[in-house]
Amino acid sequence: MATAQLTASTISAKGFVSFDGLRRASSNTTVKTLSFSPLGQNGLSKRRSFSGLVVKAATVVAPKYTSLKPVGDRVLVKIKVPEEKTSGGILLPTAAQTKPQGGEVVAIGEGRTIGKNKVDISVKTGSQIVYSKYAGTEVEFNGSNHLILREDDIVGILDTDDVKDLKPLNDRVLIKVAEAEEKTAGGLLLTEATKEKPSIGTVIAVGPGLLDEEGNRKPLPISPGNTVLYSKYAGIDFKGSDGSEYIALRAAEVMAVLS
Repeated sequence: MATAQLTASTISAKGFVSFDGLRRASSNTTVKTLSFSPLGQNGLSKRRSFSGLVVKAATVVAPKYTSLKPVGDRVLVKIKVPEEKTSGGILLPTAAQTKPQGGEVVAIGEGRTIGKNKVDISVKTGSQIVYSKYAGTEVEFNGSNHLILREDDIVGILDTDDVKDLKPLNDRVLIKVAEAEEKTAGGLLLTEATKEKPSIGTVIAVGPGLLDEEGNRKPLPISPGNTVLYSKYAGIDFKGSDGSEYIALRAAEVMAVLS
């Protein structure tokens, strides 16, 4: 049976579907080629090269532009630099550095109009925020990586280093995840690998609610202190400074209140 060997050198192209880790390319993106080497029964290979794939990077704003003003309900966020070391001081390789999901708001749009009401953006310049993982458009501006995103993509404001202090925005809810069961119903001890991820937790904080057709906030039907059952694969996971697990998700992803 013939086998195939895939090798990749630098890839580049235009208009290819973006996957996790791929970003919008600037005009000077390096061109790479993908080589496919089918191996025949005699062990010899015939290399075939395919071009046309693009590795996308942040859009680069030319130095001649010194100001970037978001439009409407968008905000400009300066992305936090990834941690280069673990808490124990071990140097992390680039591939192992966690992509940050937070940053500082450096500019905001003028807001939007809903019905007859003008609705301002609920974050201010200087606010430290957490945002959805795949939100926004990445741009390189003034020598730093930034993100332009809509206000609705902001999960909440976090002015400290502890996620339990997160202030959710709009219809977001912060939940402290219940600890996984240590034993089965029959009394068998579960290993870490076999513990099922819980989908039950205690509400720590809630956002002010969504805007109705007139631009007024509608309070959420969930309150801090409620024990809730939420969708298993929803939200963004966080680990608190005390080792506890937290999750931030939309109120619509909460399925029931337990008592």
